[in-house]
Amino acid sequence: MRTTFDGATVRLYHLDATPEGGAAATLFYGPLTEALRIAAEQPEEVQDGLFIATDNDVVAYLALIDG
Repeated sequence: MRTTFDGATVRLYHLDATPEGGAAATLFYGPLTEALRIAAEQPEEVQDGLFIATDNDVVAYLALIDG
């Protein structure tokens, strides 16, 4: 995400990277701060497939927190 703010509305989703093509499942839609809290509560194997989307960008959760 290039620029955003804590209250920005985002979509937190999990991308299932199965060999059949995978599917995206939305876990949360709302403020960035809440999305980050929910993502942090997920098991490590789930966190690996988490992404956060804003109006104009998408970033992997782990790339965002490793920053």
